[in-house]
Amino acid sequence: MEVSATAVRDLREKTGAGMLDCKKALAESGGDVDKAVEWLRKKGLSAAEKKSGRAAAEGIVYSYIHGDGKIGVLLEINCETDFVARTEDFKNFAKDIALHIAASNPQFVKSDEVPTEVTQKEEEIFRAQAAASGKPANVIQKIIEGRIQKYLQEICLLDQPFVKNPDITVGQFTKETVAKLGENINIRRFVRMVMGEGLAKKEDNFAEEVAKAAKG
Repeated sequence: MEVSATAVRDLREKTGAGMLDCKKALAESGGDVDKAVEWLRKKGLSAAEKKSGRAAAEGIVYSYIHGDGKIGVLLEINCETDFVARTEDFKNFAKDIALHIAASNPQFVKSDEVPTEVTQKEEEIFRAQAAASGKPANVIQKIIEGRIQKYLQEICLLDQPFVKNPDITVGQFTKETVAKLGENINIRRFVRMVMGEGLAKKEDNFAEEVAKAAKG
């Protein structure tokens, strides 16, 4: 199929792969960008994938305060060099991630950080709920596995839909930034604090505020 130069350029910006590789990936994937990204990853041609194993010991600790001091986020993000850590693009990335954390309230950075006892407790709850359905044991097990997977996606930062662009996850947004900056980036840890009680309604509204601000 014919692949436009614009599509090739956009895929290159997203993955950091070479122009010819991006063109071939789009041709092989029928112009589907997500499939093209996956094709590049499988071939080991995505720059973001190549950089993911490189040491990231520099970076910044970024603080974000929202709502007159009602919600605060302290975030550590690492990169490979102090030069990149000082760039506006890296600082803007940190700001976007802190903003997302304030709005979406993740509990962990990624799924392998979730303690076993947390998932076991949730599994017990899901199993009790599923048992009442009277379905066969093998079906119940599949239901539980699906619910656990969804639960992890809800509480883990990298798996959550990015608040400024829900079409991608925070993990995908991070990979796009890796490709753009040319260095491995690691969201190491964060703390989210809410002052006082009874702020649930305000927190829910905040996610909507962020989405509207991003579009505006």
